Amino acid sequence: MTDYGVRSMVAPLTRVAVRAPSLRGDYAAAHWVTPVDGDLLLQQHREFVELLRKLNCEVEELAPVDDMPDACFTYDPAFVIPSGVIELRGAKVVRAGEPPLLAAELHALGVPVVGKLTGAATADGGDLCWLDENTLGIGRSYRTNALAVEQLRPLLDTDGIEVEVFDLPHDQGPDYCLHLLSLISPVRADLAMVYERLAPVALIQALQRRGIEILSLPEEDYLSLGCNLLAVAPGVVVMATGNDATATLLRQHGVEVHLYEASEINKGEGGPTCLTRPIKR
Repeated sequence: MTDYGVRSMVAPLTRVAVRAPSLRGDYAAAHWVTPVDGDLLLQQHREFVELLRKLNCEVEELAPVDDMPDACFTYDPAFVIPSGVIELRGAKVVRAGEPPLLAAELHALGVPVVGKLTGAATADGGDLCWLDENTLGIGRSYRTNALAVEQLRPLLDTDGIEVEVFDLPHDQGPDYCLHLLSLISPVRADLAMVYERLAPVALIQALQRRGIEILSLPEEDYLSLGCNLLAVAPGVVVMATGNDATATLLRQHGVEVHLYEASEINKGEGGPTCLTRPIKR
């Protein structure tokens, strides 16, 4: 059995790559809310990693990278499928160096590189969400374009994976990071947290067709990234503190909730899913 391969958002997360932030970089230019307390940022990331280990994840710690403030968000630059990793290509200029770096690091960890986006194709991992084991949802957005969708299709088809595309709303425009995973977090095979106010109709319908119960994200928790949940096993999630209404709603539906402090990490608009690159589920 290989020690890589992903085709689910909720299957047990057994191996994952993370990267601690570097304190050398222009966080303001990367659209972080500043000032950032560097010492606290590093502490919160360390505590997040330890929580993952306590929840039985094998954590691969990648080296911090100077002058790449967003590099700690390892979900976006590359995407692991059953046969290996796809090197993506981000639309955010300050993240241009991340995809080849992360793909090379994953290759060094034994994950074969099975493809890469080229030319004008752009996609972030945050716009890629497994709907079931055979279907990947892709959000078409300011970060992920139609050309990327067409380049991803044959790579996914090799693994027997179909694609469903959802057009994301303009919301606050191209400078604001709205990903598909800003609007949905699968919790288990039959349950997902969804920010319904901005969710594409087609996404809601795709969940309904699969018999997936939708938990509507409490409005007060949207800006604090309450819709960004990391399922480490079916019905077991990691989420940032400060989203009390969401945590209560999850527990009412039998979900085991684990919290981490994220006051500084959240300034980069990245939740627990963003901080991880699943290698094996």
